[in-house]
Amino acid sequence: MTAAGPTIADVVFPEQLNHRGTLFGGAAMALMDRAAFVAASREARGDVVCAGADGIEFSQPISPGDLVEATAVVERRGRRSMTVSVVVVAETLRTGERREAVRGLFHMVAAEPLSDIEAPQG
Repeated sequence: MTAAGPTIADVVFPEQLNHRGTLFGGAAMALMDRAAFVAASREARGDVVCAGADGIEFSQPISPGDLVEATAVVERRGRRSMTVSVVVVAETLRTGERREAVRGLFHMVAAEPLSDIEAPQG
C-alpha cells in the first residue's frame, strides 16, 4: 500500500467465530468492506457502494479477543469507480504481537461521477 488511509478497529468476540474457533471469513470481509467504504466515500465525497471484491487472501488466523484493524487506501480512481486496497492486521492484546492476517481489493462505485478535484498524491 502506498499511504495510510482510514483504519477501522474492532475486537473479535465469540459470536464472530467459525467452527474452528477463529474469526469467520465473512466477518473479516465485512470489516474490510466498511474500511473500503470510508476510504471511497472520502475520495468521492458522495454515495458509494461495493461492486465487488477480489484477491482476498487469509494468511493468518485471528483468535477471539484479538484486536483487528482494517486499513484502506484508494489505489485507483476512475470516473465513477475506485479500487481500494484493504489490509487487516490482528493484534494479540496480551503480548502486543501484530501480524498481517488478511488483504484484498474492493471495487467501489460512486452514485455520481467523481468530482474533478485532483486525486490525492501518495
